[in-house]
Amino acid sequence: MEARKLRGHKATVLCCISSHINPNIIISSDEDGGICWFDIRCQDVVAILDVGKAPVASICFRPGKEDILYASSGSEIKSFDVHMASSQKPLETFNYNKEDINQIAVSFNSSFLAAADDSGDVKIIDIHQQCLYKTLRTGHTSICSSVQFLSWRPWEALTGGLDAKFVIWNFSRGRPCKNLDFVPEETTSEKLGKVCAVARGDGVIDVIDIESELSGSKEKTHKSRSKSNLIPRQTTETSNKSQGKGLQLDYASGGHTAGVSCVAFSRFGEIGKFIVSGGNDASVKIWDWYKSHNNLESSCSVDPLQLTINSGKKVNWLCTTPNDSENVVVCDTSKIVKVYTVS
Repeated sequence: MEARKLRGHKATVLCCISSHINPNIIISSDEDGGICWFDIRCQDVVAILDVGKAPVASICFRPGKEDILYASSGSEIKSFDVHMASSQKPLETFNYNKEDINQIAVSFNSSFLAAADDSGDVKIIDIHQQCLYKTLRTGHTSICSSVQFLSWRPWEALTGGLDAKFVIWNFSRGRPCKNLDFVPEETTSEKLGKVCAVARGDGVIDVIDIESELSGSKEKTHKSRSKSNLIPRQTTETSNKSQGKGLQLDYASGGHTAGVSCVAFSRFGEIGKFIVSGGNDASVKIWDWYKSHNNLESSCSVDPLQLTINSGKKVNWLCTTPNDSENVVVCDTSKIVKVYTVS
């Protein structure tokens, strides 16, 4: 499948996000501290922002106010007004993390900013008071690679790490609500609601019903090897027959042959209908997870894999755009952002 190529970065692209308000706008970041604005209707970069010398591993908008962009640069977080990006001056700088930050996320009410770092800690920052609110520690024994807030539980967040731990936190108390062990590698996450997609180091994607996990009294141990990237998703009510059971998208289903580096719920068409994953096997896969999830105990066989794209290089990150064109935006180990139209 041919990709539209967006050029402007001077180093390997690490992360990308799409705008909810303007579906044609893509923002991406790279290893040399650069951020690029693209309009996917044209190939030329719209604007370039120099954040610093450290890699910009993660970027995110403030929900409902996309003129504010947050970027992690090494162990720092900086915020920018996108309308004043040419000034190169941050609005705020936060220096609470002691080690390099792997992912940042803003809560759905725009009150808190979370930053997961190499020490295994997660810093929760009060955006309005501009101070450290809580430090989430003891949940991970190794690098914390991913963090997400839950939209329907305003005081809870999810984290995943290279210790193969998936943790649900009450961050107001600074305590874990639930620990899941995906022995023995890494976890990262993508969130949209009452289920969470976890991308694992053995090439498997787990779809977890968060409410079922929280209602359970015992910690579950998943004995498969894992590297996971978390993504929660708000869904309609899950059928009773599939609650409490997990869905796995694996090699037997046509899945990845190496670790999954990124996973996202689709934002085109019916929001969240598909899971889109990228891996170290240089492939991008699109899964109809919902149909498979509702047929877990059914006698009819459902093939969840809808499409495989060969990106040619290891995938670092991906996202989708919320417009009529079903676009998957891919950042691999090159300097080029690739846009695939999959409809």
